[in-house]
Amino acid sequence: MTSTKILDAARHEARLLWSANPGLFALLEAARHTGPITRVPGLGWVVTDPLLARHVLNDHVAFGMNGEGGVGHLWTQLFGDEMAQFFGGARHAEIRTRVRDLFTEDAARTLVERSQGPSHAALAHRLAAGETVDVADAARVLSGRMVADLLGLPAGRPDAAYRTLFAAGERLARLALGTTASTVLDPAITAQAREIVDDITAGVPHAYPSAGPDTLLGRCRGLGLGLPLARGLATLLVIAGTETGASGTVRTVALLHDTGLQSALLDDPSLLDNAVREGLRVAAPAPVIGRHVARDATVGGRRLRAGERVLLLTYRATNGAGPFDVHREYVPQTRQLWFGGGRHLCLGAAVARAQVARMLATLLSGGRPYRIVSRRPARRVLVPAYAELRVRRA
Repeated sequence: MTSTKILDAARHEARLLWSANPGLFALLEAARHTGPITRVPGLGWVVTDPLLARHVLNDHVAFGMNGEGGVGHLWTQLFGDEMAQFFGGARHAEIRTRVRDLFTEDAARTLVERSQGPSHAALAHRLAAGETVDVADAARVLSGRMVADLLGLPAGRPDAAYRTLFAAGERLARLALGTTASTVLDPAITAQAREIVDDITAGVPHAYPSAGPDTLLGRCRGLGLGLPLARGLATLLVIAGTETGASGTVRTVALLHDTGLQSALLDDPSLLDNAVREGLRVAAPAPVIGRHVARDATVGGRRLRAGERVLLLTYRATNGAGPFDVHREYVPQTRQLWFGGGRHLCLGAAVARAQVARMLATLLSGGRPYRIVSRRPARRVLVPAYAELRVRRA
């Protein structure tokens, strides 16, 4: 891997971040020159050190998700106080415990193969025939199919239905672009968000009574969760399962190409897990994680006061380990920080890894590298992503 290719990959990532959110890009760039924890007027405390970020994520007493600055604060405004229970307290632990078996490594691979396998076979066939395919579009459709399967919504719908689902999730996520400084939603924004939620969860009321026990809606019913909370969890899954999953998948595809490391993976397929981990580490699809300071606490020698907010710049924290490299060994300091940490560690971590691995296997299934024909970053989106990434076999 040459320095030129490293710089090329970095330029593409920078352009992607800038296109998604110029303000976020500026914050991430400015954070290169700050200490591990810094107070920024108008934003709150900004953390760039992976160990300090994990300290915050693991301290569930001092740092919460339901107050100003936490994502739970946003969701509670949309779905009511019952939703706040999912982001904290005994109810949160109960729900996670009862659905955890749906997200094991084996369950994740089975889910991805069941919901995406035929589509991957068709994608591999097109590549073998010399066609150019849009990996970004494919990832959006595949993520939508996976989420619908996991929820227990009707399967077998045309690709256009999953593009529509993804676009609705993207519109909803986009409404949060202005919440970096405050997570209090304007009533007009809340009204828009609820209209989008109605579109996203249109099939939930029909599926909820009959969804099987191996689906999220079926588990919600078994737990005695009402339909409003089930709709809230379904919406959360759509955002987390499609936006971040598709972003991490496609950006890993681009990073593997831009760094010239496809040949290493083709020569040694055992590096696949490294490639997946590195892609998610460098892309960090959720580049910022917010927390509310629930009570006074000390982090990195700085005193944080109750009522303040903390922004964990996961993109900056995880990228400190260096550029994308499939030969890089596990970095304990980052330790999947791109999936969060503590009791709020992303339940779908194994699913995300399985999705990325399945896409890389499909693109390299012919034993030849692929080349990127064209690319276009998505603009004004919460999760930095490619709107288009067209590839063909080299």
